[in-house]
Amino acid sequence: MTEPASSGAVRWAVVIPVKPAAVGKSRLADGLPGGVDRAALARAIALDTIAAAAQAAGVDEVVVVTADDEVDAAASALARVRVVRETEPKGLDAAVAAGVATVEAPGRGRAALLGDLPALAPEDLADALERGASVERGVVADSEGTGSTLVTAVPGVPWLSAFGVDSFARHRAQNFVALDVPADSTLRRDVDTAAHLAEAAVLGVGSRTAAALGVVPAVIPPSGASESLA
Repeated sequence: MTEPASSGAVRWAVVIPVKPAAVGKSRLADGLPGGVDRAALARAIALDTIAAAAQAAGVDEVVVVTADDEVDAAASALARVRVVRETEPKGLDAAVAAGVATVEAPGRGRAALLGDLPALAPEDLADALERGASVERGVVADSEGTGSTLVTAVPGVPWLSAFGVDSFARHRAQNFVALDVPADSTLRRDVDTAAHLAEAAVLGVGSRTAAALGVVPAVIPPSGASESLA
């Protein structure tokens, strides 16, 4: 087995798969206030996630895998971000694997981060990656404890991921170590529904997401789904 790197010694490439906005975040359509474009919001959420990841300590590059032209153009303009075009989307694991395959530095750790974390704070990602440096493969659960928002592999460990329904349990069954990030970490609040978005807004969403919503994020209450976003 590969000896895990010492904590904090690993530099990382973070791969973020982003679905085309036309089909991404379809569950957000229910509960959004009038005038909010779901596709534009989906792109904003992804770009806020990408920007935060690129600012995290320990991250050398962010690899965005997408077929969305607008995400491609906007992400390519960000420092430390590289885009891999996905010509035929085949699911999250395939997209992540395609991104990981382009990471050329053999001594670099690899991580896959979901692109739906609009409140992500760079320091929360940096903290999780530092924890991931001490295990071969790590995983961070979402706020509900069923999904996975981040998976990691240190240098020399073959890449593996199992995103999808109940992904946290499936990652754990494949010997991923649950990374002990705080329960209130912004890394855990992914957004699939209007209720999730309201909770993320209380944490403080990024500027793109706030602009797409057309509101001051801090005034959105954390519960009540459609009523809270009306």
